Amino acid sequence: MPTTRDTRDRLTAGLSRLLRTGRHLGARAADVLYGDLPSYAWALLVPLQRGGEQRCSELAATAGIDVSVASRQVGALERAGYLERRADPRDGRASLLRLTEAGAGALATTRALRNDWAASALAGWDEDDAVRLSELVERLLDDLEAAVRDPGRLASTRAAS
Repeated sequence: MPTTRDTRDRLTAGLSRLLRTGRHLGARAADVLYGDLPSYAWALLVPLQRGGEQRCSELAATAGIDVSVASRQVGALERAGYLERRADPRDGRASLLRLTEAGAGALATTRALRNDWAASALAGWDEDDAVRLSELVERLLDDLEAAVRDPGRLASTRAAS
């Protein structure tokens, strides 16, 4: 059964509030949540940790940012010692980026800080509710990303409502 307009309005209003609250908390808690890392570093260093070395263009695509923005941020992270680059053996004009020990350490510290913060925020929740919310958020994100990749889907949904 399709969702009603009221449900969609409530959900989008709730998501807007969540994003606003996240920005507000992020600005106030960046030192606590990210430790020594700049707030943007998480989005760039985690994919390097998970996927291994890669080009800046791949990293930008994964992070959902423009290559020029990623390039500037990568430069700052390189100067801070969190990542390093080497020539791509398949194409000497390009560089491959990889996480350094310092970068891995900063991510571990940041993960611990974020975990402590989440434990505090979820102290009144039971495990089943937290797991269910995680599943639903992941499902929503997958569906939102699919809608962005397929603009025709958005247009046909709009016509049907």
